[in-house]
Amino acid sequence: MKRELTIAYFALTAICIIWGTTYLALRIAVLHFPPLLFTAIRQISAGLLVLGFMMLVMQARLPERRQIISQAIGGFFMISMGNGLVAWAEMEIPSGIAAIICSLMPVLVILINLGIQRDEKPTLPIAFGVALGISGILLIFSEHLNEFSKTEYWVGIVLIVTAITGWAGGSIWIKKRHTESNPFINAGLQMFFGGIWVIPFSLLFDDLETVQWSAEAIYALLYLIVFGSIVAYISYLYALKKLPMTIVSLYAYVNPLVAVVLGWLILDEKLNAMIGVGILVTVLGIYLVNQGYRSGSRKRLAVTES
Repeated sequence: MKRELTIAYFALTAICIIWGTTYLALRIAVLHFPPLLFTAIRQISAGLLVLGFMMLVMQARLPERRQIISQAIGGFFMISMGNGLVAWAEMEIPSGIAAIICSLMPVLVILINLGIQRDEKPTLPIAFGVALGISGILLIFSEHLNEFSKTEYWVGIVLIVTAITGWAGGSIWIKKRHTESNPFINAGLQMFFGGIWVIPFSLLFDDLETVQWSAEAIYALLYLIVFGSIVAYISYLYALKKLPMTIVSLYAYVNPLVAVVLGWLILDEKLNAMIGVGILVTVLGIYLVNQGYRSGSRKRLAVTES
């Protein structure tokens, strides 16, 4: 059990780092390629690669029909909505703004959990930690907040809020299935079906005449298929299976921090005292949420043993 938890936290660390880089890669991609079509190609390719490897090399089998349908539903909310709408939104807003809005995902997880089930109730320290984490994110991107007055930014905001709502709901849906089927097969199915669901929306909303197979689009596609989809998504599903949902959702706080540091190192973007304070506040929020859930777990265990 301890070994599994260690692996789960390593997986969560990988999510925090890798998905923190995907906002930049996605922003580059949608400047050269229709966003929904790009999402469909990315996720279908990743799903087929994972399924092909597991079935041909590892001799794994597909789960029963009921479980396939369950993974397809999860793929619609997490991939089609979660990834597809973020890609679409990044045509209207910068990757940093996208990251800060996506950091609200843990709040949605808590709200959805409160509405549909009772086994992971947030305590006062957890709620305070969530609020503190969001405050830190707002401090980091405070210099960009004036951009929200523009119409195109509001379009992007609505798309991303819808996306993270779908991702949060889909994550809870998958976690509550309690399936014992192969997690790699599950990941492949979710990515594959998630990409399939996007195709009709691409035909309706994408401007397919803007397709450009530029070097930037190809490199972004390859990076997002291998790391953003296969490595990180499988890590996410593993962490989701072994850790509390709200602990896993904390990656949404760390992703914007990674984006800030990468922007400073690679693109010479601003990293000043205000951003530094925001990073410290965000990390403190993550710590409080983590400690709150550990405390709650210990109390539940003590009640069970008594």
